[in-house]
Order: sequence, then C-alpha cells, then structure tokens
Amino acid sequence: QVQLVESGGGLVQSGGSLRLSCAASGGTLSNRVMGWFRQAPGKEREFVATISASVGRTYYADSVKGRFTISRDNAKNTVYLQMNSLKPEDTAVYYCAASAMQSNYIGYYTETNEYSYWGQGTQVTVSS
Repeated sequence: QVQLVESGGGLVQSGGSLRLSCAASGGTLSNRVMGWFRQAPGKEREFVATISASVGRTYYADSVKGRFTISRDNAKNTVYLQMNSLKPEDTAVYYCAASAMQSNYIGYYTETNEYSYWGQGTQVTVSS
C-alpha cells in the first residue's frame, strides 16, 4: 500500500507563495500518475494539477494555470506543487493523489475516481 503525506501548507498573504510536498512510502511513485486536488469548506473536492507517470506531461485547472507548477522527483519519491501569486480563493485543504501503477500510459488524470491513493491533506489559507 502506498502512503502519501503532504506538507508545506500554512497561512500566507495574498500574492505570496507556498510549496507543497507529497512524500510517498510503501511503494514507488515513478510509474504512477500524480495529482493535486483541493477542497474548500462546503465545496466538493476539485482538480488542481496532474503530472503523467513517465514523460512528465502536466495539466492544470484553469483557475491555477500560470500560477501553480506541479513537478516530481522520482529519486526522492516526492511530488511538489509550487504555488505563486496566491489568492484568497485558493484557500482550501490540498490533497495529493497517486494512481495505480501504469504501463505504457503517457497521459494524466483529472478525476478523483482515477486515483487509488490519497494523502491526509494540508491546509492552505490565503489572507486578503
């Protein structure tokens, strides 16, 4: 079983930056599609960013495109989400997710039901 642990959340002023990390244990991330999702109070969990298993293709929600960057370091078994120009509407609990092991799949996933493993989440609060 893959365990995912997010870190790096916190309180930041509007316009600031944070870098979230997602460290995995119990299995490798190198052959898995990885994603970041977020959930604000009273709202459904929504897609933020994803990165493919092999060729590192990335895809972002329109709301974060140009401000957030997802990356992965397979040697460290870790995925990152660099968040710049943060806005109050980015306030949410951010979750890391990993797919099942992939073979010969170069795409990515944007739906929650396409992921098999989830972290516990890390709170990001952006003050105005």
